[in-house]
Amino acid sequence: MKSLSNRSIEVSNKKMTFMERIYLPAVIGGLFITLKHLFMKGATIKYPEQTRPVSDVYRGKHVLKRDEKGAERCTACGLCAVACPAEAITMTSAERKKGEEGLYREEKYATVYEINMLRCIFCGLCEEACPKEAIFLTTEIMPANFERQDFIYGKDRLVEPIDKRVDVSNRQTIEVVTQKFND
Repeated sequence: MKSLSNRSIEVSNKKMTFMERIYLPAVIGGLFITLKHLFMKGATIKYPEQTRPVSDVYRGKHVLKRDEKGAERCTACGLCAVACPAEAITMTSAERKKGEEGLYREEKYATVYEINMLRCIFCGLCEEACPKEAIFLTTEIMPANFERQDFIYGKDRLVEPIDKRVDVSNRQTIEVVTQKFND
């Protein structure tokens, strides 16, 4: 038989020996491999109690940062939403009213800021696009949920609490870190 490349293909029709025909060596070899793996230490860990170390560059759960005074950094410029290739970020902006100077850093702020975690690909482009360094991806692993609605994170789940700050100093630019120490 000739192939398209005009090279002939030879197929060997070698006769099987008696031991090969009864498949006994193959069965014994398979049992040996099974027994060898039976006594090896497993790779499984008990997740909630034990965690594996993650890299410093791991991109996990999102957080909207506050400044040193506790005001939200996000100015609802929309650059993170434009930079997101999965179009997972949506926001609505509003003007700051009198008496809200301590809550929001600038005159414009995000009244609604939502990230659809089912669409998010955790690429970090939102983090890079933000001029105010308001959004960061932490090393925290995303929790599992059963309902689709639980994967849409609003400001209630994204903005860091004032009393429990999230350390993202290894992801911040040098200008922001030095500005913190100079203030």
